[in-house]
Amino acid sequence: MDMKSLYLVVPLAPLAGAIIAGLFCRVIPRWVAHTATILGVAVSLLASWQIYQDVQAGNTFDGTVYTWMEAGGLKFEVGFLIDKLTVMMMLVVTSVSLMVHIYTIGYMAEDDGYNRFFSYISLFTFSMLMLVMSNNFVQLFFGWEAVGLVSYLLIGFWYTRPTAIYANLKAFLVNRVGDFGFLLGIGLIAAYAGSLNYADVFAKSKDLANLTMELIPGSPWMLITVICICLFVGAMGKSAQVPLHVWLPDSMEGPTPISALIHAATMVTAGIFMVTRMSPLFELSQTALSFVLVIGATTALFMGFLGIVQNDVKRVVAYSTLSQLGYMTVALGVSAYSAAVFHLMTHAFFKALLFLGAGSVIIGMHHDQDMRNMGGLWKYMPITWITSLVGSLALIGFPFLSGFYSKDTIIEAVALSHVPGAGYAYFCVIVGVFVTAFYSFRMYFMVFHGKERFGQAHGDAAHDDHAAHDEHHDDDHHHHGLAPGQKPHESPWVVWLPLVLLAIPSAAIGYFTIEPMLFRDWFGSSVFIDATQHPAMSELAEEFHGPVAMALHGVTALPFFLAMGGVVLAWLLYLVMPGVPGKIQKMVRPIYTLLDNKYYFDRFNEIFFAAGARLIGRGLWKGGDQILIDGVAVNGSARMVGWVAQITRLFQSGHIYQYAFAMIIGVFILLTFYNRG
Repeated sequence: MDMKSLYLVVPLAPLAGAIIAGLFCRVIPRWVAHTATILGVAVSLLASWQIYQDVQAGNTFDGTVYTWMEAGGLKFEVGFLIDKLTVMMMLVVTSVSLMVHIYTIGYMAEDDGYNRFFSYISLFTFSMLMLVMSNNFVQLFFGWEAVGLVSYLLIGFWYTRPTAIYANLKAFLVNRVGDFGFLLGIGLIAAYAGSLNYADVFAKSKDLANLTMELIPGSPWMLITVICICLFVGAMGKSAQVPLHVWLPDSMEGPTPISALIHAATMVTAGIFMVTRMSPLFELSQTALSFVLVIGATTALFMGFLGIVQNDVKRVVAYSTLSQLGYMTVALGVSAYSAAVFHLMTHAFFKALLFLGAGSVIIGMHHDQDMRNMGGLWKYMPITWITSLVGSLALIGFPFLSGFYSKDTIIEAVALSHVPGAGYAYFCVIVGVFVTAFYSFRMYFMVFHGKERFGQAHGDAAHDDHAAHDEHHDDDHHHHGLAPGQKPHESPWVVWLPLVLLAIPSAAIGYFTIEPMLFRDWFGSSVFIDATQHPAMSELAEEFHGPVAMALHGVTALPFFLAMGGVVLAWLLYLVMPGVPGKIQKMVRPIYTLLDNKYYFDRFNEIFFAAGARLIGRGLWKGGDQILIDGVAVNGSARMVGWVAQITRLFQSGHIYQYAFAMIIGVFILLTFYNRG
């Protein structure tokens, strides 16, 4: 079997599984649905591994598989670009997806939509693979929209829940805003470069860099800056950067396996991947890079703060995802593309692990997600407890674990950067280390340690305060929780096996891959850095003396102390003196209210955009439809006809002398006008 057929197998195997599970969803038994989809993803993973080995041997591929149509010199085609960056993404997507597929057997066991769910996650895997393997903007956009569509289906999977329907609509609309920018960027590329193939566009990028365009007459902009910012707006939608981040926390309404697949490993990293792919364009625009840097830094710090006040176990992990995506975006802004993608990879494993661990806890708690009802679970769920500890330590960047290598590299790269905004970004990422450690271990201690708080009612004020706007509790679909006297239990093996398999790379993958990926030019030509302008990565390479030395040095560095400080503070507040957080909350009530309302982004969107759109709509309906169209155009023309008819009726009397008189008068009027002319 030649390599080209193998390239096709990778996306088509999950698609075949999705078709089997989806089209025959009502008729096939459950084991057929999960076997077909798991086989599809497993075949895809094996094929990706073969392709990876082939690429390591030096065989890259960039070519068209199928031409769909040609229009005005632009070709619309399906094509694959297989290089180091692609194969890394393919391995991450397929391996995490396989773990999620296996896990789902246990997680969705009691759900009616079992087959439908499997078809969606397989379809998602197909869409994501099409996105990362594309060699042209058309296919990239196809994959981009397809993951958006499937995420809509998945977030609203429990379609009887009003909150889930609200959340999936919100995700869809916010992504449309980002995709509009993305489409404008692609349109500008098509207009000025005359091609939609990456290779052709990159070849012309130097010419594009000299062009300007006037968005506002009289103030010329660099074309390349406009293109890059438009493309990045697309990335802001997908990768949930401020202010387009509002959909991601709400997307926790979907089942947990989705949170792990979409909101940790794959869809949200599409934006990071795309900017890395477009590095030859971004390197030409200092302005765009600064824009990326500032947005990323803001997300990294301020979304972390929100994780501190959450009580839903999944929402804490959601905010930590936002914060980590901010770190990746910061790396892109300082031209450390390889560091961004490296963090993308390590983060995919430990964040999927944390989400699936949270899901395992939710199963053990009989679908109760409130951390205030947990505590002391380590006795009952030992495997979940240990794997969650590995995931949490990787997340906070504990030396030798995978998250340490990628996160520290990003912090160092920001410290060395001279892009405008780098000082602000450095402050954000360094404070972010403390915040991350604090909310991660707040969650870890509240769930697994301390006194057991399940199977009893709450009477504390903080809880009543929350009941008002925590819609999750009054919903009868899945949140029943433990009955009094009932104990949590470890989840079945289909749930804990993926946890163990994800814990291994979360612990080890950074150690083994940092040197080749970051400092041996592993990505080669697939990532372009203008080293004269942005020397951060090359300077880091000189300081790097192997993973062990880096970890030992890390123990003495500032991020390590900040992370440990966060852990100790969480330990003090939630295990040693559990009464204190409530008191602090009362002391800083305004700040707490601000964080609890998520900085009022949602309120602003609802009042300004949603209500504004409704106002415009109402205006167009009342003023446009009812007055102008119905009133003036439709009914007005009818009235006009009737009025003209009434007047002409007066002339139609049947008397010959009246007709003769009318003719003479008419000729007289005509002659008068004619002579005047």
